[in-house]
Amino acid sequence: MTKTDATPFDWRPFLLRWSGEWADSLPDGAGRGEADEAARRDRWLGLAPASEKQIAVMEERLGRRMPPSYREFLEVCDGWRHAGGFVRLLAGTADAHWHDDEYGLASRYEGRLDDDCGPDQRRAAGIWRRGLQLDVESQATVLLDPEDVDEHGEWAVYVWASWQGTEPRRYAHLAEFMRDMHRQFHSLHARPADGEPEFANDTTRELDARMEQARLEALRGEWERAGHRLDEAKEYGRPRAAGLGDQIRRLLGQAHMVYFEDVVIDPRYAPELLPVLVADHAAQSYRDDSTLEYHLRGAGDDVLAQARATLEQVRGGTYRYTAAGPFGEAVVRARELARWGDTDGAWRTLADALPLWQPPGPDLLAPLGWVADPLLGTLLTPERGRELLATPRGGQSGEAPDPAAGLDPDDLAWLADLSPHGNLTSYRFVLVEDVEPEDLPGRLADGAGAVLGAPLNHDEARLLIHGQREFSSYGDQAHVAVGRAGTRWSFVFDGDPPYFDPQRFVSPAATAGAGTRAVVVWNGLRDWRGDPFFHLSVAQDGAEQYAFTYADGEVRRTGEIPGALDPDRFFGSGEECAGAERSLLEAVTGEFGVRLPRHALTVGRLHTFTTRSWRQPPRDGEGYAVITLS
Repeated sequence: MTKTDATPFDWRPFLLRWSGEWADSLPDGAGRGEADEAARRDRWLGLAPASEKQIAVMEERLGRRMPPSYREFLEVCDGWRHAGGFVRLLAGTADAHWHDDEYGLASRYEGRLDDDCGPDQRRAAGIWRRGLQLDVESQATVLLDPEDVDEHGEWAVYVWASWQGTEPRRYAHLAEFMRDMHRQFHSLHARPADGEPEFANDTTRELDARMEQARLEALRGEWERAGHRLDEAKEYGRPRAAGLGDQIRRLLGQAHMVYFEDVVIDPRYAPELLPVLVADHAAQSYRDDSTLEYHLRGAGDDVLAQARATLEQVRGGTYRYTAAGPFGEAVVRARELARWGDTDGAWRTLADALPLWQPPGPDLLAPLGWVADPLLGTLLTPERGRELLATPRGGQSGEAPDPAAGLDPDDLAWLADLSPHGNLTSYRFVLVEDVEPEDLPGRLADGAGAVLGAPLNHDEARLLIHGQREFSSYGDQAHVAVGRAGTRWSFVFDGDPPYFDPQRFVSPAATAGAGTRAVVVWNGLRDWRGDPFFHLSVAQDGAEQYAFTYADGEVRRTGEIPGALDPDRFFGSGEECAGAERSLLEAVTGEFGVRLPRHALTVGRLHTFTTRSWRQPPRDGEGYAVITLS
């Protein structure tokens, strides 16, 4: 019950229903005490109602008038058996008494209070000295708080058990506590053991009907309403409720405590749900697979074998999501877009095909396996998850949602927005016109380096660089990400370059621009390792057209630089270079009509390779050092 007004809670029908459900849940012939046997026979868990005189005597003994919901409860039953799974007897008028710190917990909780504690924590700490104890036979302590009173005179209920955590759980009033104990009773009996009767009653039938409503609502795009219904059914322990609700939660970006219970072990849904469960497990627990097996309890051998194979693929980076029908065809197109950095286009491809998706059975609410795909999984954001969930699918009709906003600006200037403490305060990139991304290694690398590696995210690429075994004092081979930089341009990008050496730097623009046009940018205007610098060079048909380098407070230039890129516009005499980075990036965007994909470079995965050195090799007679790590 939620007390939003003074309307009393109707205790009798609620308690009658609970009593009947409890009686029906008991196996025939099981040994039980006399009181429980009488309760089963009478289909009533309560003691006889308390008279007004009994209530008055109790209140005189305790020195306080009882709160409305407790008084109304006593008028229906003067005590209650089996309140949930851990309170065997709840007090009536004779047994309720002041707790008076019976277990010596007050000093423990009061000793934890400090200046940062709020009023709720301070009030809860004092419950042990002033609370009215309602549990008589119990594994938990149930206390009414006479100082935590709402506008209707209701006393809050605090419940504490040593195995439930350190803080007592608070309920607004007794009726709210009892309804939760009814849910707990259902949750504990929802899966009968061998020999127990089927747990089916009016409450379970109502909840299962609401779950079916929720399933259809979810497919129509009404995911919030569906989620509320499924959460309610989950609180009552209804089978499949958690497995259905977890699908919604995971698409909202929530991975903690999401296990797709019951549904994931069904062979029809395992191809979509297992990869997500496995990928989340691999991200949290690298080698201890016992928890994964626990969450797949009840699965058949075929599903367990599939889980092990998928886990091996996820850990090896080889898992690839596939789907049937038109949606599966869209998955192939989306992966191709994503692997070259067009994550906005990849998302729109998936989202536009979603109405054509068909589930393999009634308990799959949306395609989910793509979330575990190394390329496609990075497309998911909470906003996109909400768009997916709001899209009618699976043969259901409804209103299409507004598309989620794209994540990639149509320019280069976003590079200047990154925090000075981020990874991209110094960066360099090459833009090549009318050349496909997969052809860039042939222009910028030699030998084994001219091979595209598997797509990596920024952190994985850094680990690969840090695993390098040989270093030279002149070498500067860049490990670059590759992708498309607009409708006619491709790029390579290095977000972790060494410090710029203007004396030995060799621009790769000429070799990259053989038979076309190429642009090189190296920015270090926020590089903490030394003085600010910036380099731009442009080549056409294998020959450098123009270039400038700002370093040591001076500008060196070659060729005829277009007015829009003239360094005097950005680095005037005696001026600070603050703000020059953004202006320069905007000018390069305007001059060449290029962009870089922010989401793919900062969050997603892109193919990589290692370029030739960006520094001159040693001249005759110059010394250098090579360090090899064994």
